[in-house]
Amino acid sequence: MHVLRGPEPEVIDLHPRSRRARGFASLTRAAAFCGVTGLLSFGGSSAEQAKIRALDEVAKLSDEIRSAHASGNAAAYVSNSLKLEEFLNDSPPSLLQLMSAQIFAGDEDSAVQSFERFIRMGQSDKNTLKGKAFDALRKSSKFPALEAEMAKNDVAIARGTEVFRMEKTDLIPEDVDYDPPTSRFFVTSVLQKEILTFDAQGHSQFFARAPDAWPMMALKIDSRHRTLWATEVALTRFKWTPEAAWGRSAVLIYNLDSGKLLHRVEGPPKAAFGDMTLTHAGDAIVSDNDVGGVYRVRGGTFEIERLDSGEFISPQTATVSADDRRLFVPDYSRGIGALDLATKKVTWLDSGGLHALNGIDGLYLDGTTLIATQNGTTPERVISFRLDGSYTRVVSESIIERATSSLGDPTHGVIVEGSFYYISNSGWDAVADDGSLKPGSTMTNPRLMRADLNGVSN
Repeated sequence: MHVLRGPEPEVIDLHPRSRRARGFASLTRAAAFCGVTGLLSFGGSSAEQAKIRALDEVAKLSDEIRSAHASGNAAAYVSNSLKLEEFLNDSPPSLLQLMSAQIFAGDEDSAVQSFERFIRMGQSDKNTLKGKAFDALRKSSKFPALEAEMAKNDVAIARGTEVFRMEKTDLIPEDVDYDPPTSRFFVTSVLQKEILTFDAQGHSQFFARAPDAWPMMALKIDSRHRTLWATEVALTRFKWTPEAAWGRSAVLIYNLDSGKLLHRVEGPPKAAFGDMTLTHAGDAIVSDNDVGGVYRVRGGTFEIERLDSGEFISPQTATVSADDRRLFVPDYSRGIGALDLATKKVTWLDSGGLHALNGIDGLYLDGTTLIATQNGTTPERVISFRLDGSYTRVVSESIIERATSSLGDPTHGVIVEGSFYYISNSGWDAVADDGSLKPGSTMTNPRLMRADLNGVSN
């Protein structure tokens, strides 16, 4: 993901510090809001133009926000920021955008109320609040108390325990799954472009290499059929992939016991098949993090079917209901959309304005609880959201890990016998947009963490 900053001195970047920029061609793993800049890069395949409705809507609001700001039309600035907040389902970044507009309009009371909502969602963003757009808010007599309250959201919470540290530092592990019959964890490596297995002590063995030598991303195990599904993605602008392959991705099916590649399914042009889940029937549901599509790959025929109609901006790892009827899709920008697999209709989970549902990378369903790795919020978190009986509304949340020295950039996880295992300290935060190591950064050992879900009360 690449965000362009606006030229005006008072314009700020309200992007929630995506630490996992993967070099996708357009709006990926980013808060898909314009901020007061209104300047985001909107790419996309020509074959998908009819289906990028969400991207089009954000681009439209971006233009309107930028125009209102440039002309000094405070009423239009606030109005369009409210529309953006509604479209992004009350995401914290959209609240920051609204705050900046309300301050621009001289409405301190409304800006304070928006700030209070931002804090109630467990968010903290000192850097953004230092920007020129928030000068007036910082001068408010109410600001010190609000700032102190926001600081509580940076207090470390650690309810997970370390299972093992991976032996190598140069992996950037992305996805993880577990095979009960062999008691092995399987992990994809972005840097090494391979899949590794780990035993309970963290001893690793090579399993398979990406056939096209592209970074390995998603991974899911079908123990019943003894197959392993994975994806490889030629990350755009990354030095790890040849430029001629940029924008290509593929779904791979391996024999789980031998590691033999059984099938390779090429993804649509310009799609970035970065995340995946499996239905109980054995079909793969793959998310295109770039253009924004959600696809089904049939387990028997390997035919690809698009499921959504352009509602998503950057869908991530989805999770399916026990009856295979409903798919919960975390959109990095818009929150969690419930996609009915029969009607293809998408409805967005109601957060009640109390829960931050953006910035989710991996999502996993355990009864009426969704477990999420949330690396697009400030601070980053591993968290559980309890849903109501209709699976349409979040009623409470419980943080598993937040702001610890070991969390780093969490990626994905897997539920195993009442415990949630997740990758922490993946190393994404140590690399630049082109995949090179950031100056002064050092890659350290990624970790597999475990949290007892019975001990996570909502």
